Amino acid sequence: MSKYLKSPVKPVSVNPEHNVRDLISEMGQTAFQGKNLALAADIWEKMCRDKTFIFLGLAGAMVPAGMRNIILHLIKNRWIDCLVTTGANIFHDCHEILGRFHWQGTSHIDDNKLRKEGIDRIYDVFARDADFLETDKFIVQFTAGLEDRAYSTREYLYLLGLELMRLGSEEGILTAAAKHKLPIYCPAIGDSSVGISVAEGRIKGQNNIQFDIIQDVIETTELSALTPATGVIYIGGGTPKNFIQQTEVSACILGYPVIGHKYAIQITTDAPHWGGLSGCTFEEAQSWGKIAESALKATVFCDATIALPIIANSIEQNAGPRIRQRSCPSFEMGKDLKASF
Repeated sequence: MSKYLKSPVKPVSVNPEHNVRDLISEMGQTAFQGKNLALAADIWEKMCRDKTFIFLGLAGAMVPAGMRNIILHLIKNRWIDCLVTTGANIFHDCHEILGRFHWQGTSHIDDNKLRKEGIDRIYDVFARDADFLETDKFIVQFTAGLEDRAYSTREYLYLLGLELMRLGSEEGILTAAAKHKLPIYCPAIGDSSVGISVAEGRIKGQNNIQFDIIQDVIETTELSALTPATGVIYIGGGTPKNFIQQTEVSACILGYPVIGHKYAIQITTDAPHWGGLSGCTFEEAQSWGKIAESALKATVFCDATIALPIIANSIEQNAGPRIRQRSCPSFEMGKDLKASF
């Protein structure tokens, strides 16, 4: 028998007594993206059992798509130690914390009619433009109350989370991160309604704050370098993925003895052959030293709104209580980030 023929493919069964974990275990004995989905769940559990600092990169607009409570669960139960995300997710999370909604819609519609109705569309999600403007107004007013100086995005978002804890009617990503003192970074914060709101306030003479993105680079580099091992989870690609990937490169340049991220998972719909970062493989990242040579890694080519809920529920059912006992770093979230590992 050939050494390559070790494990036969086993068909998935239909069993009314199975939970999500049972299903994903069976999928692990199949092929294609079903097998990769199970592998990603297993690697995530392994990095939680290890002494690993876990970064999560959250791209796109996952909050309007209904993924907010999953990210909230990851923060509250410390499945992750640091979140890097887009300004879109920050804005939409703020929007929902304030008690406003995103609405189920359709992509098959005349968008000019939506414009006349004052409705914005995110694929098949609708939102009232007037409600978005109220969230913009909240961010303008919050920023106006800050001291005119430079802020890392991590410090700014922590302060925003504290304010939302005081005023918001819903629990969200920002409030959970502030409560549990988990750092959030948004390296492309200007590319969002958050950036627009800060700009509006400056134009009106209500703030003169600056975002110190280089401080973000320094802090995330140190978080990556000063821990025994790092793991990365990418939901989509874009700036959050690259910002986390580069921590190993910047740490190496600054003289830290790093070997690349030890664990790596990505859920993406982007193919690598177009040359974009969102679809680039972990093997390509190894050429840069971003991913360790012996890293455990899995790529799931799937819509994150399908894969993430399945993986998260599977892990919770199989290892949730154990993960909540993992040893996590603690942070002091002042102007300068102080971490205890």
